[in-house]
Amino acid sequence: MNYISEYKKKTRASAKIFAKSSKLHVNGVSHNIRFYEPYPFVVKSSTGKNLIDVDNNKYTDYWMGHWSLILGHGPKKVKESLKKQIEKSWMYGTVNEQTIKLSELISKAVPVAEKIRYVTSGTEATMYAVRLARSVTGRKIIAKIDGGWHGYTSDLLKSVNWPFTESESSGVVSEEKIISIPYNDLEGSLKILKKYAKNLAGVIVEPVLGGGGCIPATLEYLKGIQEFIHKNKSLFILDEIVTGFRFRYGCLYPTMKLDPDIVTLGKIVGGGMAIGVMCGKKEIMKYADTTGRKKSERSYVGGGTFSANPASMTAGYATLSYLKSKKTNYSKINSLGEFTRKEMSKAFDGKVAVTGKGSLFMTHFLKDGITEITNSAQVAKCDSVMLAKYHFKMIAHDGIFFLPGKLGAISEAHSKEDIKKMIVASQNF
Repeated sequence: MNYISEYKKKTRASAKIFAKSSKLHVNGVSHNIRFYEPYPFVVKSSTGKNLIDVDNNKYTDYWMGHWSLILGHGPKKVKESLKKQIEKSWMYGTVNEQTIKLSELISKAVPVAEKIRYVTSGTEATMYAVRLARSVTGRKIIAKIDGGWHGYTSDLLKSVNWPFTESESSGVVSEEKIISIPYNDLEGSLKILKKYAKNLAGVIVEPVLGGGGCIPATLEYLKGIQEFIHKNKSLFILDEIVTGFRFRYGCLYPTMKLDPDIVTLGKIVGGGMAIGVMCGKKEIMKYADTTGRKKSERSYVGGGTFSANPASMTAGYATLSYLKSKKTNYSKINSLGEFTRKEMSKAFDGKVAVTGKGSLFMTHFLKDGITEITNSAQVAKCDSVMLAKYHFKMIAHDGIFFLPGKLGAISEAHSKEDIKKMIVASQNF
């Protein structure tokens, strides 16, 4: 079947609107990954588990707002809270009580969050985290993971896509201050870290590699990296922007008995509104306090015009409050994720590896002798063209939306019947 022709017939209004968008915006989009061939459909509304495009096609959504919508699109509690706040106004540019309420929830759920600083994106949160690490240690080098994605900050824009030895972008300077280490390879990682130990400010790592392939880190790996970092008097930074409040109420790291110095959060804690969070131990975060400090003594960690705006704080508070009161929902979506990974593997009869944890999952079409996925180098050797075709087939033919090539996220709005429909669609690929 010609899925491109089928897609074009169903999305004629999207084609016309996207043509206008292409005249106004770079590649027609405002985030590189949102473009796919022949053109992305244009959404007019969303509710629960569904996206509805301008041609009135309905899609069961597994992209879920860059994996941020754990309660689904437009959940009632969040919507009602936002309506009340917007009646009062949505931008103050000053201290507000909504921020304090959200921080109280985060600090009680995330032990390391002794002090918090809000920004409006995950990119900003990680940018400030590595700046803070350099200020605290007086060192310059930051280590990250091969395939690790921490946003577009120049401080971490290295070794994101295969081949990892090539620069990710022109215009990025001082790349020698960023080193990368192989995921889930403790011996190989320690060998590199030891080489740069004297000038190593810290390491930043995701406990589940998100954009790099939806791959959980082993406990041995994370504990080994943490042990070296702390002995070296460097900082251990955990990027839990994807994983924070995704698998449980709080972060993933306490379940692994880890002791990070700084944790970054985003996505779910904003309830679908713009947010980024940098939090950490008091003795670390005090360097961001500019009161009475010389320029040479401080870490200039700002925020921005829209940081801690009352609308984002309200949406975040409503979301976390709901998650706190309904912790049983985690068992529901995590079990759906486990069911998905198991049944998806069966559907493709060994031709794919399905990675993930809890309510996150990703399908990898195996080739070139790859039989398992434990790092992003193995992901890069899988058939990414086939993965994109598979996702596009589901968009065009089955009314199921994944951003082509990306992982899927299950929300509270999804049901087991939705998963079964996705499995059937996969069997027919």
